[in-house]
Amino acid sequence: MENRGYIHIYTGNGKGKTTAALGLALRAVCSGKKVFFGQFLKGMKYSELDATKYLPNFIMKQYGAEKFICSSPSQKDVEIARKGILEIKEVLAKGEYDIVVLDELNIALYYNLFSVEEIIDILEKRKDNIEVVITGRYAPQKLINKADLVTEMREIKHYYKKGVEARIGIEK
Repeated sequence: MENRGYIHIYTGNGKGKTTAALGLALRAVCSGKKVFFGQFLKGMKYSELDATKYLPNFIMKQYGAEKFICSSPSQKDVEIARKGILEIKEVLAKGEYDIVVLDELNIALYYNLFSVEEIIDILEKRKDNIEVVITGRYAPQKLINKADLVTEMREIKHYYKKGVEARIGIEK
């Protein structure tokens, strides 16, 4: 049986990209795999941060400031993201994890915190057996072309438009 890791992209304007990545991570951990979950541009408290208390072989790190970028990235945003991508490069090169999730990486690319070419180079230098999941709106076409699986979440209807705020355990 082939021991190759594939590249997944979960993109689109609909809800569920991070949630899908977390579901895959849960499935992997429950089958004895090791997961590294890196969240770009997120520095706020999300419920999933507590997963490390309950799940063996699950590491989660955030590479973002206290609040999500709304317009253009600050110097702090850039520095934190750059530090994160260097750590991810090392994680992918060492091969200690079966699955590496790069949550909101597409948004970091959208804000030009690093180049698509840099990310593709990092992906190409990873250990062959590592499965990589990349989430976030606005997946660039070059990254889509590199991926083995691409899923687009499309918003059809969302209760935010009725004024429903993000709820603990559902959206945060």
